[in-house]
Amino acid sequence: MKKSFIALAAALACTGAAYAQSNVQLTGLADMYAGSIKMAGQDRKSVVGSGGMTTSWWGIKGTEDLGSGLKVDFNITAFMRMDTGEYGRFPGDTFFSRDANIGLNGSFGRIGLGRDKAPNFLPTILTNPFGDSFTISPLVLHADTPTAAWGGARLSTPADTGWSNMLVYTTPNFGGLTANVYYQFGEQSAPGDKSKKNVGVNALYFSGPLSLTAFYERDQITNPGAGVVMPTKSDWMLGGSYDFNVVKLYATYGQSKVKDLDRKSKTYSLGLDVPVTGTPGTVKAAVARTKAEWTGADATRTTATLGYDHFLSKRTDVYTALMYDRVSDAAPKTGTSLIAGIRHRF
Repeated sequence: MKKSFIALAAALACTGAAYAQSNVQLTGLADMYAGSIKMAGQDRKSVVGSGGMTTSWWGIKGTEDLGSGLKVDFNITAFMRMDTGEYGRFPGDTFFSRDANIGLNGSFGRIGLGRDKAPNFLPTILTNPFGDSFTISPLVLHADTPTAAWGGARLSTPADTGWSNMLVYTTPNFGGLTANVYYQFGEQSAPGDKSKKNVGVNALYFSGPLSLTAFYERDQITNPGAGVVMPTKSDWMLGGSYDFNVVKLYATYGQSKVKDLDRKSKTYSLGLDVPVTGTPGTVKAAVARTKAEWTGADATRTTATLGYDHFLSKRTDVYTALMYDRVSDAAPKTGTSLIAGIRHRF
């Protein structure tokens, strides 16, 4: 018995040594809010919702050091709706729609395969004070969510903020500059559709208080999941921010075009973050304006948000925000929303 115990202990020790260079973690974020929501062209509703500041998610991430400067990483993460306990961002979303990828890292950069962030995602969330909020960020609402008054059209990125069936290459960091090249295989079998695909590129530059971002993408396949063919759309955006310590300023400008539908739009946004002296909180403000150039008519959408974000700890914060939304050809033309929520990272 004693010999068996010693043998088992030795085996476990060897196993631990074998995996000493590996790291696997359970991680995620829970975000809930309550409030009253009314967008232009829609009725008012009182809600308890999920993802006021950040879409709630959970998952597993890991890395292994292969030696000789090589590492492998994997990301398997899923969105969730905390208010109902359902998976995904919306009905019909795939389970692991946030991440489902594996990559190889080295001095050459990173090569990844699977479902990952689309070219538009990081440049959009890094250049507005409300980050990746699909509830109150004016820029994200204009770029990545349907505008009901315009038939549910997404102004910039109809192919989603994440792409499936993708190959992505990330360059090494060159003095604060990195770039990503994206190729989503369309995987279509119908005649005439076999060559359909999504392609894109983005660039991110960080140097002290200055950050600059840019992206371009051409979309022919919808997401998430296997995807289907859609009218070809191209879109691009330039953005940046500068932190003056007493205030951080943000600005973006972008354009979108659907060639087959003769549909164009232009979007710009401005924002700021102001730290509140003596508190771990910031006042946030942002505005986005889109001019939609449809055939025979032009319309505009303007959205502005004022909010306050207060950190209770490094991982937990509470927030509140007031939002105004106006679409020139909607009925009614305007809507206002007020929410308050809590966000926790784990």
